[in-house]
Amino acid sequence: MHMVEGLRAPKLAEAIAEHIERLILEGVLRPGEKLASERELAERLEVSRPSLRDALQMLEGRGLLATSRDGTRVTEFLSGLTDPLAGLLQSNDRVTADYFEFRAAVERTAAGLAARRASEPERAAIRECLAEMEAASREQSSTREAEADIVFHRLIYAASHNLVILHVMRAFSEMLRRDIFFNRTSLFAREDLSAGLLAQHREIAEAVLKGDSGAAEEASHRHLAFVGASVEEFRRDEERADLALRRLNRSTLLGS
Repeated sequence: MHMVEGLRAPKLAEAIAEHIERLILEGVLRPGEKLASERELAERLEVSRPSLRDALQMLEGRGLLATSRDGTRVTEFLSGLTDPLAGLLQSNDRVTADYFEFRAAVERTAAGLAARRASEPERAAIRECLAEMEAASREQSSTREAEADIVFHRLIYAASHNLVILHVMRAFSEMLRRDIFFNRTSLFAREDLSAGLLAQHREIAEAVLKGDSGAAEEASHRHLAFVGASVEEFRRDEERADLALRRLNRSTLLGS
């Protein structure tokens, strides 16, 4: 009897590990999120704690989970790529334009796929996020708007049901949250831009909710073109201001 159990246990642990791995791949469990306690997780998955413990150890070995004193978390498995990449990109002035070219191409596809593939729960989440953006706009809370912007685009990636888009763009959006490419909050702080951004997000959302992939793609393309042009305008304004300041202070570099 013990021999049979010994043969079954590894198979059960592998099945549990594959299930959790699939949840990570599908974005159900997200990088950095803390799992329920071992006892709670075993109860929810209806498996034994020893088998679950073996499964978690397998996933730790694969680099997908990490355990510390405060529990077990999904690892930030793309940070090994994005952290050095962020430093590299941040040091190059021209990379922002390249970033918007890349993002426009990918998000156009993502929006079109989301219009065709979004489930009803995903549509509901998009509606809820749009309502949050509108509320933040009414309150003129640029910080709240910037955060809702991140959430909105991540919902579009998820609704595309393309796992590569989901994970790669989620990693890029985390860099965006850290203002690697530009300061998002300052973008929403400008009233002339904030209204346009809200209208563009509304257009994307409405097209996705209607299932109109063509309209979703075009709305996404217009949005990214607008943001890219606005950020470039910011950059030019900052360069002019810096130049003007250097000219005003040039006397400090000259001898008497």
